[in-house]
Amino acid sequence: MFAARLTRHALLTFAAISLAACGSDDVPISPSNPASESYAASLNVDIATMTRVSDDLYIQDIAVGTGDEAVGGRDADVTYTGWLANGNRFDTNVGGRAFTFTVGAGQVISGWDQGVKGMKVGGKRKLVIGSRLGYGSTQQGPIPAGSTLVFDVELLGVR
Repeated sequence: MFAARLTRHALLTFAAISLAACGSDDVPISPSNPASESYAASLNVDIATMTRVSDDLYIQDIAVGTGDEAVGGRDADVTYTGWLANGNRFDTNVGGRAFTFTVGAGQVISGWDQGVKGMKVGGKRKLVIGSRLGYGSTQQGPIPAGSTLVFDVELLGVR
């Protein structure tokens, strides 16, 4: 009798642990909200002073360029650095080759397509991108699922 209860208890415990472990993968990731996010001081993000493009995109021109404008269908050459809201840098090409993409063609996350549009060559812009316009509920390398992203972008050229 004791052995039967112990076995039943062990099986129930194992099942509960297994379900808890499996369930953690099935828990939906809520989209981030840039307006209510806490940002590392080093990022110099003050959502209240930024231009709200949408609920998931805030921009701030650090320097307004004077050259050609990045518009849909044109190739943009940029340098950038990307951070998580906690201040951890996850990517940069500063000091390396420019990154080129066609504005509005879906080659980059939607927050970039929308956030770089309207910049002029020589301009520098901070983008704060909610997960709906970033990587959504999918982890992307060092970027956790559901993350708000912060980018500093400089537009070097438009073709």
